[in-house]
Amino acid sequence: MVSLSAQNLACIRGGRLVFRHVSLRADTGEFVSIEGPNGAGKTSLLRMIAGFLKPQAGDVRIQSEDETISDAEERGKYIGWFAHQDAVKPQLSVLENLQFFAELYGVRGDVSAALETVGLARAASLPGQYLSAGQKKRLALARLVLAGRPLWLLDEPFAALDVAGRALAVSLIAEHCAAGGIALAATHEPLGLDGQRLSLAGA
Repeated sequence: MVSLSAQNLACIRGGRLVFRHVSLRADTGEFVSIEGPNGAGKTSLLRMIAGFLKPQAGDVRIQSEDETISDAEERGKYIGWFAHQDAVKPQLSVLENLQFFAELYGVRGDVSAALETVGLARAASLPGQYLSAGQKKRLALARLVLAGRPLWLLDEPFAALDVAGRALAVSLIAEHCAAGGIALAATHEPLGLDGQRLSLAGA
């Protein structure tokens, strides 16, 4: 993946214009912080880029080495999603949850190594229903790392994480970008990462 571009996006939710004329471009290795007050449309913008929400106007494109991709379903193959929904199956262990994800998405990475990376190796046999909110977020980070997709979309990545968890998230995002990935994060607070800043003030 070479770049992500969004041109003149507009969003209407519940009959209300949330934002319009929003554009951005991120190239290989770049981090973009999407900022703004509650209701400005930060999450909606991420969902548009992910292909979960159709923009009222404008378009989103991914440029690979071989082609330009505007179709939402095809675009999704490049995207790693990290948001509030933990997607943890309560009756499966931490390890089984990650194995299920790997099998579902055809990922061939090292599941145990991913758990080690996010500090969950000792909790590998713990059922998902007993995980704290912070542990569930760490498991979501493990899914993100394991998937190996070039474009990370993160919605409030610090939510539910303690100081150590926040440091881990920042480190993983920085490593992802340093390796040539692209990361966009909707956030209410600075993440401590160098990069672009896109401010949404709403309509």
